[in-house]
Amino acid sequence: MPKVALWCLLSLLSVSAWADELPTVKVEYQPFAADAVRVLDALDEVGNPLPPADARHLRALAVGAADPARAVAEMQLILDRYCLLGVEINPESRVKVMEGPARPELIEQGWRVFLVKVVNQAGVTAVLRATSPNAGELAGASAEQVPAKFLDIWMFDRQPMRPRLSGLEAEYRILALFSRDAGKREAKLAFDVGQGTQDLGFRNELDVLFAARPATRVTLRVRDTDGRPATASFTIQDSLGLVYPSQAKRLAPDFAFQPQIYRKDGELVLLPAGEYTFEVTRGPEYLTERRRVKVGDLPMTLDFKLARWIDPAKLGWYSGDHHIHAAGCAHYEKPTEGVYPKDMMRHILGEDLNVGEVLSWGPGWYFQKTFFEGKPNALSTDRSVMRYDVEVSGFPSSHTGHLCLLGLKEQDYEGTRRIEDWPTFGIPILRWAKAQGAVVGYAHSGWGLALKEEKLPTEEMPPFDGIGANEYIVSVTEGLPDFISTMDTPYAWELNIWYHTLNVGFRTRISGETDFPCIYGERVGIGRSYVREKGELSYPSWLAGVRAGESYVSDGKSHLLNFKVNQAAVGEAGSELRLGGPGAVTVSANVAALLPETPAPKIHALPYTEKPYWDLERARLGNSRNVPLEVVVNGRAVARQEFLADGKLRPVSFNVKIDGSSWVALRILPSSHTNPIFVLVGGKPIRASRSSAEWCLKAVDQCWSQKAPKIRTEELPYAQKSYDHAREAYQKLVSECATN
Repeated sequence: MPKVALWCLLSLLSVSAWADELPTVKVEYQPFAADAVRVLDALDEVGNPLPPADARHLRALAVGAADPARAVAEMQLILDRYCLLGVEINPESRVKVMEGPARPELIEQGWRVFLVKVVNQAGVTAVLRATSPNAGELAGASAEQVPAKFLDIWMFDRQPMRPRLSGLEAEYRILALFSRDAGKREAKLAFDVGQGTQDLGFRNELDVLFAARPATRVTLRVRDTDGRPATASFTIQDSLGLVYPSQAKRLAPDFAFQPQIYRKDGELVLLPAGEYTFEVTRGPEYLTERRRVKVGDLPMTLDFKLARWIDPAKLGWYSGDHHIHAAGCAHYEKPTEGVYPKDMMRHILGEDLNVGEVLSWGPGWYFQKTFFEGKPNALSTDRSVMRYDVEVSGFPSSHTGHLCLLGLKEQDYEGTRRIEDWPTFGIPILRWAKAQGAVVGYAHSGWGLALKEEKLPTEEMPPFDGIGANEYIVSVTEGLPDFISTMDTPYAWELNIWYHTLNVGFRTRISGETDFPCIYGERVGIGRSYVREKGELSYPSWLAGVRAGESYVSDGKSHLLNFKVNQAAVGEAGSELRLGGPGAVTVSANVAALLPETPAPKIHALPYTEKPYWDLERARLGNSRNVPLEVVVNGRAVARQEFLADGKLRPVSFNVKIDGSSWVALRILPSSHTNPIFVLVGGKPIRASRSSAEWCLKAVDQCWSQKAPKIRTEELPYAQKSYDHAREAYQKLVSECATN
């Protein structure tokens, strides 16, 4: 559902003894407490939290109470203060409305959020509908043209709220009101729970005199570090913690699932007079400016000069997120089935991504695919490229692993007209995409590869029952995937299968992704690939760098630049170093990381299987700002240095002994990881671990047991041939690997 820009006044917090108290109702403690928590969570979700003291008190009462009846009464007294209206449904399902304590204050050209208390004597579970003769289509209509229609009205019923009433004797709903005008305006508000439920004598209606405060035009001037105009991320909150514009019913390019908005130089926001905190940044490579701003009644201009702590692009390393969506998940699907390229480009610019791959997939496929051009979108700039491509997700083959197909010339699988016509396993799709020169890999690799222990590598066998890099264990033996994705699932689940296949000589690379706004909706670019470019940014060469592994993956908070083993640089000349025999090598790089001085204990307390999966805060050593940098040889850390995450770029080097052909990488877990350099000793291929070869062989059978039942009968012979090929390949590798 579209979300209109929602601007909050003092909203829920503007309370007075405007009307008589709403009735306190006897209701069972446990379900009522659950409803109260749901309302709190929903208010947080739309950027309209209750005052901290009231929110803490409510949550404490909802956790447990020695006197449940008293706790129920206390919770109602707190929530009632923020109710604009009370709705009573009598035993015959007749509805009447009464005035609540919250001040009837609105804001010009903005939204205001209130609570509505529902006293449900009938126990009905219908939809509570709010209407008004003063509400209508306001786009382009002035007060002079349509004086009576100045209002828009919306009952918030998406998650975590429910569309229907629960049937409890008392519960609370969230009502959002938009005002076109400033000044005093009277509106009639009516409620019902279905045809014929209106009470006699118009008691289901209430005339409310609103005072709509005027909004002030605040122009935002944004300059990058080089003085050029830029697009930045703005999070705006008042002194009570309310987000402006409110998230409850935003319209693209502002997304309701994010507190921030993105504005380019010269654009504006509308704010009522008051004091605000602005948080302004532009992705993880930038510092965040926090500024207190007092907004008066007159238009004003605010100037912001962005500041970086690191600029990898200036050093030749360009960031990209190859997995972004413009439809589905947190996006709305109607009426346009997602958002437009101009909206996604604003977010790519606002997070300073050099490359953003917007992948059309199942939700909104037939609308979003119209934006595919087979080349970068026309909105691309010299510093930020946006391209539309495909994620094979919501297609018949999805059960074998979602596929990212980048750099396609044609987006429709040969001979198909509908999603349902595509193959039911991934290998033929990879072959089709690679035949047209695409760079291909697996999305959100860890799904289906869950591990009980946090260990790398491990011989534990995952279930292979998900939509990540499951069939990778087969397709890698045919040289099909260029990469598997990292950064958006638990790091051990992603890396374990990759380490095992590297250990037996395969050379698939890794790439960083966000899967916005499905796994992560906070912003695009939470997971990134930093690809080395020799000159100016070019999409074809950036994509070639992904294929060649001339890159590292990162959350943007740590960086592993210019990784080399001796003089062999990652991604160059096949990432190979050849040695005549065993000996020591020098591993070097330029590294940087930035942590705040104060730790974030909430992240440390989370198991590695909960978001954020990759975050530099998880790598923090104790309460210090130090993080560990490790050299990885054949999947195991063989050397380690600690360094201060103070934002400074510093050279590092290690002396490492190589006894036989091996792969070597650098990592700061779980924040960043390089692609490997392959060190070949005496011209021999990498056969580093028999146990890895045996693991891979068993994994083929495990994968087949999960995927075969969902493959079409007519496609089974093709699939069986691919899986048999993989078994034969791993059986041969088991015999060639001399050690464990």
